[in-house]
Amino acid sequence: MDYKGELENFVDDLRNTHGSNLVSIILYGSAATGDYHKNISDYNLLVVLNSIAPEDLKQAYAATREWRKLGQPTPVYLTLLEIEQSTDIFPIEFHSMKKAYVVLFGDDVLNNLQLSDENLRHQIEYELRSKLMRLRKNYMHSYGSARQVAELMIKSISSFVTLFNAALILRKCNTPVKKREIVEMASKEFNINKEPFLKILRLREEGLSDHNDETEIDRLFTEYMLEIERFIQDIDTFLSNPK
Repeated sequence: MDYKGELENFVDDLRNTHGSNLVSIILYGSAATGDYHKNISDYNLLVVLNSIAPEDLKQAYAATREWRKLGQPTPVYLTLLEIEQSTDIFPIEFHSMKKAYVVLFGDDVLNNLQLSDENLRHQIEYELRSKLMRLRKNYMHSYGSARQVAELMIKSISSFVTLFNAALILRKCNTPVKKREIVEMASKEFNINKEPFLKILRLREEGLSDHNDETEIDRLFTEYMLEIERFIQDIDTFLSNPK
């Protein structure tokens, strides 16, 4: 299903809902990069208001409910001041937004954001370890079902590609916008094998069959986790001596 018409309607609903309090509506992520895949990717939206009170969220309920019924995520709501004061807490997210976005309404609030390498370094270290721990935990819950293990890899791959991109930014690379290209560049810059990640991206794009080979899926997960651990070791070395 093509959601472009629904997206335009949703933007109109948000404009009518928030009126003069609305600063900007921004589309970011795969739908803004040309890396969108039907039934997998989402339309990620940032809604910026001058101020956010419970009443503003109540007023947005009807519009966002209809949007969620289409299988799309609830927009991220921030005030303009919160954006300016959150770059030290969420540098990866803001880097990802700034890399490819489309202003659907209002001001371009991302263009002049200043992002610190030091803050980015700290978040990369935290996110890598926390996501690896979560991956291990979820694997224990999924083991024995090839389909569930495959779904775990498909659901987690975007997060790790985002971290590859953040690490490449620290290395001052001119990062691409598509996931495959990010993996290709990361494999050259860091000591990792790109193949497990590319295989998972293919699974993500092509979809799962009803006859997934359990041995093959388990082998792929083993390679996937091994390369993530190798990436963490390599990035640790780099972060300890970035020059």
